[in-house]
Amino acid sequence: MPLIIGITGSIASGKSSACQFLESKGAVHCDADRLVHRMYDPGKPAFDRIVKVFGETVVDDHGVIDRKILGGKVFGKPKEMAKLTEAIGDIFAEVSGVMKRWRNSLAPHDIGLMEAVNFIEAGYGQFSDVTWLFAVDDNLAISRLMARNNLDQTAAEQRLASQQKWEDRAPAADIVTHNDGTMAELERKVELEINGIHSKHLAGILPTSKYMGWYKDKISQTNPTG
Repeated sequence: MPLIIGITGSIASGKSSACQFLESKGAVHCDADRLVHRMYDPGKPAFDRIVKVFGETVVDDHGVIDRKILGGKVFGKPKEMAKLTEAIGDIFAEVSGVMKRWRNSLAPHDIGLMEAVNFIEAGYGQFSDVTWLFAVDDNLAISRLMARNNLDQTAAEQRLASQQKWEDRAPAADIVTHNDGTMAELERKVELEINGIHSKHLAGILPTSKYMGWYKDKISQTNPTG
């Protein structure tokens, strides 16, 4: 069976850079954000639902939803984010469906990477072999966001504040990689980790993901019995 890895971490943690590096080495990569964006392309049901909830101002001059404007309406606002999630539709089925298809379509030596900010919280780890968390210092993340996304400090802090701390996600992760250095340092860390994971997978000695234990505990706390 192919090796399927969930890649997660807050914004500016380096998870996308890690995925791009691994993709250059032959891995198959799916960015859940981009997958979800396709769910509200013009003509799809979610497009009309989003416009109804957030207004015509989220539609740009080309007739597509402007994600920057939409993001400004929901980042740091849990109630508004919940409205957006509901308007988009069954995101869980869309994302998990890709990983399920990989099980049957990829070769045994292949690696599939599902990149998602909320990979842990959303329950996607049930469908992967490994959950890999990327972490970064908050101040460094803010400076990266300001430079990369042309945001002021307040906007960058708002986006970062809307996401989970890496420390809260760590109990569900099999690997935690800190990305507080250069790109070259990140690539060295990623290459070392992937070589070890893949070798264990091919040898049939890859441990069961920690995610499953975390997920069962979460379910039992949500639905207590007795």
